[in-house]
Amino acid sequence: MATDFYELLGVARDASEDEIKRAYRKLARELHPDANGGDPQSEARFKEVSIAYETLRDPERRRRYDTFGPDQMRGSGAGPGDMFGGGLGDLFDAFFGGGAATGFGTSRPAGPRRGDDVEVVLDLKFEEAVFGVERSVSWRGPVTCTTCSGSGARPGTSPTTCPECQGLGQVRRVRQSILGQVVTTAPCPRCRGYGEVVASPCSDCRGEGRRTDDRSVTVEVPPGVDEGTTLRISGSGSPAPRGGLPGDLYVHLRVAKHDRFERSGADLVTRLHVAFTQAALGADVTIETLDGSESIALAPGTQTGKTVRLRGHGVPHVRGRGRGDLHVEVVVDTPTGLDKEQDRLLRELARMRGEEVSSGEGGLFSRIRSSLG
Repeated sequence: MATDFYELLGVARDASEDEIKRAYRKLARELHPDANGGDPQSEARFKEVSIAYETLRDPERRRRYDTFGPDQMRGSGAGPGDMFGGGLGDLFDAFFGGGAATGFGTSRPAGPRRGDDVEVVLDLKFEEAVFGVERSVSWRGPVTCTTCSGSGARPGTSPTTCPECQGLGQVRRVRQSILGQVVTTAPCPRCRGYGEVVASPCSDCRGEGRRTDDRSVTVEVPPGVDEGTTLRISGSGSPAPRGGLPGDLYVHLRVAKHDRFERSGADLVTRLHVAFTQAALGADVTIETLDGSESIALAPGTQTGKTVRLRGHGVPHVRGRGRGDLHVEVVVDTPTGLDKEQDRLLRELARMRGEEVSSGEGGLFSRIRSSLG
């Protein structure tokens, strides 16, 4: 089957897991053979949609599919024989609202559960968010027990198949419905859904297969991330009890403000203060960027608010090439604290330009005091 799986489900290539599941459930209701009188075309499409869902719902299968395409997925475990393995519960949840199976399919053993996801916050300097960095994040949580290697069994022993559920991890009850024989399932009370029992628990983890300890993971922060970005590191979350897939690590980024630069998407904005003589006569001035010193040529008569753009001195694009720009806003400073000579020269300039200025003798009361003196 070479049809694009995303097109089959009607979702975008960057669709979330929830969006994929919702699309599948909608199509399953429409295409299920029992809802279409056994129509062969509906049944064939139903199988294609189920295979597409089984592939895209699993992060590792989805990664392989995105890399190699549908023709390379035949040996990856997503095929007609696997169709009712992982998607069956989701399929019948679409009809019955709970875990169920039918007479033409078998329930998949529950087995080891998936570990919990972990969420941490990582504080970054402004420059680290712009250029990227490797940082270590730490937290305290479950880790795989090294004594039993996560099995939960005392060294030298192994878990055994649960005699009550025969390793399925669930017990089943049969009932009749409009779709025929329906089997509802519940976790096995003896093995708690694992499908195995531990007769001799590990003394260090008490049969859990994991214990609490300090953990740390090195996170590679890509260039260009911004405040509020979340990085997902698959398989770096909490280990599952007694084996199984670990959860994922979600790193929420918090970026410190910069004292000179403000960010606007991939662009940076800063202000450059210049003397009024430089603005009036023009000048080559130096500004510090995140990449080092750069020279800017000010044209004569530059006004406050004039913006100069330095291309490629902004923030790298996270999902693309190149960088944004640095926008430099000019601020013309009015001189203060003039000495007598500077005051005289400015007044002479004002006279030559025909500009009215203050006499420099102060206000009304100063003039009254001067006349009385």
